Amino acid sequence: MENKIKRIGVLTSGGDAPGMNAAVRAVVRTALSYGVECIGIRRGWNGLINGDFVRMDSGDVSHIIEKGGTVLYTARSMEFMTEEGQKKAVNTCHLLGLDGIVAVGGDGTFRGAQALSRWGIPVVGIPATIDNDISCTQYTIGFDTACNTAIDAIDKLRDTMQSHERCSVVEVMGRQAGYLALYVGIATGATAVLIPERPVDIEADVVEKIRQARLAGTTHYMVVVAEGAGNAMEIAARIHELTGLDPRVTVLGHIQRGGSPTARDRETATRMGYEAVKALVEGRRNRIVATCDGYIVDIGIEEALSMTKQFPMDRYEVLEAVTTKIKKEVH
Repeated sequence: MENKIKRIGVLTSGGDAPGMNAAVRAVVRTALSYGVECIGIRRGWNGLINGDFVRMDSGDVSHIIEKGGTVLYTARSMEFMTEEGQKKAVNTCHLLGLDGIVAVGGDGTFRGAQALSRWGIPVVGIPATIDNDISCTQYTIGFDTACNTAIDAIDKLRDTMQSHERCSVVEVMGRQAGYLALYVGIATGATAVLIPERPVDIEADVVEKIRQARLAGTTHYMVVVAEGAGNAMEIAARIHELTGLDPRVTVLGHIQRGGSPTARDRETATRMGYEAVKALVEGRRNRIVATCDGYIVDIGIEEALSMTKQFPMDRYEVLEAVTTKIKKEVH
C-alpha cells in the first residue's frame, strides 16, 4: 500500500531537555527510511507560525545524539495560544505541504499539539522534560540526565559540607513535581527531602532529622528541596532559627537542563522518535508516545492529556527508612 505521508515537520518546544537532539535525529532518519521528507521547524510553535524552517537529511543530524540542548532551538509561544496564531501555524503546514508534525516537549507542547490537531493537522507528541511530570508516560526524556547532573553537584557540595561540618540546602528543579528531588535525595543519601506532593513540616521533616543525624554522630547535613515545595532561602533561615546551624544554600537552576544526555535518555529518545514517525506513517494520528513497563506505546492525545499520574510515594517511604536514626539499644 502506498504511503500517504510524504513530508512531516519536527519541532522542539518549551524547556529544553537532554535527549531532545536524539529524538530529532531518530525522527529525521526514521522518516527518511520510510521515504518521507523531514522539515525541521525552528523555535517551536513560534517557528511554525512564522515559517522558520530548514530541510533536514541524514547528514544534518549526524553527531547530535551526544549533544545537550536542541539544534532546532526552542521557545514558548504566547501567540500560538490564540486562535489567530493557530490559524497562521495551520497555513504554514499547508504552504509547506506537511502531512504531520512531531512535537518534542512537555505538557505545554502537547496542549499546542492538541490545538493543532483540532484544526485537522495530524500530530504526534514525544515527552521530553526533566521534571518527569507528564501524566501519560512513566518516563520523560531528560529526567535521567538531570538527575545525574544534580547528583554530581550534590556529591561535590557534600565534600565541602563534610570538611566544614555544615548544613547544605540544595534546591532542584521540577516545577510543581517532586520526582527529581526525591530521586536525587535517595541517590545522594540526603538527610531530608522536601517535595510538593507532601505537606512540608520543617520541624518534623527537616529539623528533627538533623537532630537525629547529629545524635547518631553525623556532623554535616544535606537537605534537598524541590522548587515547588518552598523557597530554599526561607527554609535555610528556618533551620538556622531552630537549630543555630548556618546552612549554605545552593540553587542548581538551569545547569540541570544542560549536558550530554545519558545512555538512558539517548536510547529512550531514539525509540520514541522511531515510534512517532511509525505512528504517522501507519495512519495513527494525534497520538502521544509514552513508556509503559519498559515498552514504547502511543496513546490518543485527548485521552493522554486527561490522564493523571500517581506520584511514587513508596519511594518517600524508602527515604524515610534509610535516613540516619539513633541506634536503639538491644536488651
